[in-house]
Amino acid sequence: MSDLPASRYSLPCVDENLARQARERPGHCAIVYYGACLDYAWLDGQVESLARALCHRYAIRPGERVAVALQNSPQYVIAYYAVLRAGAVVVPLNPMYRSEEVRRIIEDAGIRVAIAGSELVDRFQPGDADAAGPAIEVIVAHYGDLLPEAPAAAPPAVATAPRPQSLPPNCSDWREIMSEKHAALPPANRSTDDLCVMPYTSGSTAMPKGCVHRHSAVQHTAALQAESYELTPQSVVTAVQPLYHVAGMQGSMNAAILAGATLLIMTRWDAAAAMRLFARFGVTFWNAPPTMVIDMLSQPDFDPAAFAKMKVITGGGSSMPPAVAAQLQERFGLPYVEGYGMSETMSPTHLNPLEAPRTGSIGVVVQDTDSIIVDPDTLAPVRDGESGEIWVRGPQLMLRYWNNEQATRETLVEHDGTTWLRTGDIGRRDGEGYFYITDRLKRMINASGFKVSPAEVEQLLFGHEAVRQVCVIAAADGYRGETVKALIVPHPAFRGRIEAGEIIEWARSRIAAYKAPRIVEFVDDLPLTPSHKVDWRRLQDAERAASA
Repeated sequence: MSDLPASRYSLPCVDENLARQARERPGHCAIVYYGACLDYAWLDGQVESLARALCHRYAIRPGERVAVALQNSPQYVIAYYAVLRAGAVVVPLNPMYRSEEVRRIIEDAGIRVAIAGSELVDRFQPGDADAAGPAIEVIVAHYGDLLPEAPAAAPPAVATAPRPQSLPPNCSDWREIMSEKHAALPPANRSTDDLCVMPYTSGSTAMPKGCVHRHSAVQHTAALQAESYELTPQSVVTAVQPLYHVAGMQGSMNAAILAGATLLIMTRWDAAAAMRLFARFGVTFWNAPPTMVIDMLSQPDFDPAAFAKMKVITGGGSSMPPAVAAQLQERFGLPYVEGYGMSETMSPTHLNPLEAPRTGSIGVVVQDTDSIIVDPDTLAPVRDGESGEIWVRGPQLMLRYWNNEQATRETLVEHDGTTWLRTGDIGRRDGEGYFYITDRLKRMINASGFKVSPAEVEQLLFGHEAVRQVCVIAAADGYRGETVKALIVPHPAFRGRIEAGEIIEWARSRIAAYKAPRIVEFVDDLPLTPSHKVDWRRLQDAERAASA
């Protein structure tokens, strides 16, 4: 187990962190949104109003799942905490999901109420193909409602777009809902064992899986990050990583509120706007994937004032190039502190210590957590320095996959009398307890930290009339680390008549942009295994060899 100290924070239910900050520092700035400063008392009042509406207008019951499909915004924070205060479970949805992806999760989770941005209303409307699906009531938020009159940096178009003139029958305007008067919430009768958040993760199968987490798991990784990164009410924490993703949800939003810090929210990443906001509001903690750091440092008019008060830059999901890490250290005295986690673990199981980070390492195991390296064939632990599958156990593990007993049995396994999670990642541990990722066991693509299931993309591409066979693999990408590549055997009638760009645009209209192939290569045939399945490992190995 890690030598990191036990948390100084008490751990009630997650939404109680906000209530405590509102009592103890009501006038302290909780959120900076393009220059607007929204204090803890205001934020808590908004959460209370929306929670009452969920309970009384929508009759949300304890343990019921509510979808939150919003870009990074104050409304996201309000919606997330309101769902928890109502005793329900947050199901965060990626705003890049297309209608079919949203529909599958809504049906799987049994969702009847969603809170969504105005730009996403069409994702929650039944079409010809899914008209028989469940009826969804949607609370529609407009990000521009909370922008200041004179923004300190340019907001993105999605935040400045005009308010919709009308909404579909199943939708209600956020402002209308918040203006309603409802009775007080019923007395809370909850514990940290109650369900809290259920993020969906892309796995080795085509269907994303819901990771069921208790309040205690969410609190654990929020508290250990607030502790490890030394967050205080004086900290200014970025929310530039997506808040629907566990990295941004935990390392930014929940850790910041737990510590009573200020959360600087950007709806879309924009390096030029970020520089101005970082400098003006004195950002001290930047939670960002390597791509954002590279983007910021490569700006032709980079302003060092953006880093004037910076104490920590951290991230994970993909490795920071050593040359960029060296530049951060040499120019600003800032190491890039890498960590490792999954949706199944509510983010970190490993973090680099601030006082001794190592470039290329995911760090040491966090407090109250164990991690071992296991031979993936024999399942026997291996010695330090040897490679194997990384297994983890600790209070942050999910309870199960929602409605998926087989996947749960394959991922959560018994060993030495306790439950371990098989990560599917191959790595090694050195003699000083630092872990290193070297490969992956599961068939996954890691694009800027976003996990993509090749099977899901293949299933989609088979729906195109020109596709006879397809295999999706990872291709090296200097900016994203990896990107999605599709090797396609076209039907004879389409040979020479279909272009790669047509396939790419067709896919982007039906699936989240980060999942859609960026590279399409037409081939005459695909190699097969002895069992006559497409030999994706052979194709992946060939791609990696060509890139090397």
